[in-house]
Amino acid sequence: MSSLDRFIRLVRYLKPYRFRLGAAFVCSALVAALSGAYAWLVKPVLDEIFINKNETLLLVLPLALFAVSVLKSGFSYGQNYLMNYVGNQVITDIRQELFGKLVRLPVQYHDANTSGRLVSRVINDVTLMANAIAGVLKDVFQQGLTFLAMLGVIFYQNWKLGGMSIIVIPLAVVTMTRMGKRLRALGKSGQEQMGDMASTLQETLSGIRMVKAYGREEAEAERFKESNKAFLSTTMKAIQVSSLGSSHIEVIGVVGVAVIIWYGGSLVISGDMTPGAFFSFLAAMFMVFTPLRRLSGSNNTIQQALAAAERVFSVIDLETEQETDRGQVVMPPIARSVVYQDVTFLYEGQTVPALSDVDLVIQAGEMVAVVGSSGSGKTTLANLLPRFYTPTAGSVLIDGVDIQSFTLASLRAHIGIVSQEVVLFDDSVFNNIAFGRQHATEEDVVQAAKLAYAHEFIERLPQGYASMVGEKGIKLSGGERQRLAIARAILRDPPLLILDEATSALDTESERVVQLALSNLMAHRTTLVIAHRLSTVQRADRIVVLDRGTIVEMGTHDELLLRGGQYKRLHALQFQDMPNG
Repeated sequence: MSSLDRFIRLVRYLKPYRFRLGAAFVCSALVAALSGAYAWLVKPVLDEIFINKNETLLLVLPLALFAVSVLKSGFSYGQNYLMNYVGNQVITDIRQELFGKLVRLPVQYHDANTSGRLVSRVINDVTLMANAIAGVLKDVFQQGLTFLAMLGVIFYQNWKLGGMSIIVIPLAVVTMTRMGKRLRALGKSGQEQMGDMASTLQETLSGIRMVKAYGREEAEAERFKESNKAFLSTTMKAIQVSSLGSSHIEVIGVVGVAVIIWYGGSLVISGDMTPGAFFSFLAAMFMVFTPLRRLSGSNNTIQQALAAAERVFSVIDLETEQETDRGQVVMPPIARSVVYQDVTFLYEGQTVPALSDVDLVIQAGEMVAVVGSSGSGKTTLANLLPRFYTPTAGSVLIDGVDIQSFTLASLRAHIGIVSQEVVLFDDSVFNNIAFGRQHATEEDVVQAAKLAYAHEFIERLPQGYASMVGEKGIKLSGGERQRLAIARAILRDPPLLILDEATSALDTESERVVQLALSNLMAHRTTLVIAHRLSTVQRADRIVVLDRGTIVEMGTHDELLLRGGQYKRLHALQFQDMPNG
């Protein structure tokens, strides 16, 4: 997409606000005309008052200047308010569209892009666009019209002198164009470095306990320093280019004015031009370079905004899960089974499949546990069910229908997930549980909390259900966070349940309470349990053992121990009862 295409696309966002934009344009035109009136009034002030000593105009002209000043201030306020209103509304729209796109993009996109970089796009890149739309729109209208008004005064006073004066304008435009290309490249580089810096900041702060525990404060400060210095270097290069461009335009302007003073002075001496007309011309000439300098500064901002727009539009133009969803069937409640049929999955950029030719049948109402060493493919197997990923080969079926045939919304509406890494928002306990169902009542939330064995500890919190849990639930213990997640899943009431390492991070006492809550959650549901701790899966109807993406064993806990295979070795390692020999 070219710079012009991006600029046109930005302008399209103005359409809903065209009436306010039109009013702002009218205000800008009047401000420009009144600025021209200032320059035009120089001629009668000089010729009639100071040379002809006209006492009547001595009274009238100051009043006229005052009236022009008042009117210009009023219209300037109007165009400034209206332009900023439109600009900020547009930026709010773009930021909302960008966020809406990000939350709808597939998991693979978020795997490939750190949250810090994405935050940088939503905040920093859109802010740069805001500077262009809110500020530059005003300058382009205001300074562009003022420039035309001053040109009108210049040619009205002396068209020959005016023709000579505008020779310098193409030189200024060439300087602005060359400078703009360089600034756009630097702007893109700077925004990428800002994303890296935001990513480092987010990673360090989110892992601050680990940083302190390992005494890595200095190392992390040094890592951030590198990103910070790189951003500073690019910023200073942009400032250097911008300053050089402004200086060039200044020099071009002074050369033009020097030539005009020489030629105009000769016209005044020869009597072909009055001193008032010449100084009116000269005032307009000086005033015409003010909008040129402003437009040069706006050009710098526009280039940064276009670089930001490239990054923002590259996300907005991506297809969301909903747009690529080919499912046409609304999924009915599960009646018979979930089947993994010859499923192979290969992560992008990897050469070894995470899953290879997996065949697995989970009957409706059955609890199936999947165990295996780290990296065996357990979580990948679970992530295929809600279509976080699509199998590279094979298919996942529910009641004999490929889940790709179901609409994404209806499929996920039937699935509840409780994972080891509990996701809680910096919000109240009530809202974190109510996240599981839209329009949940207070009675629904409390009932879910009771079934999750969470109601008692919630009641002990300072504000009960209104208590804030902090970022990622930091104000709660691990067991308490897990029980809120279970309450959320109970409130959702899904027929299909995925428990991904739901108790592996808990102590024995917390695990006992959470297991009671999980028993309530799993009742009458089809459940897929992913676990490292084998003590949590002994009650499973069947246990599936994965090794390097392949099913190597399947059976009940007792059957697998008697078989003496991989499951028994895992069990022996965990319970420290590996037999001798």
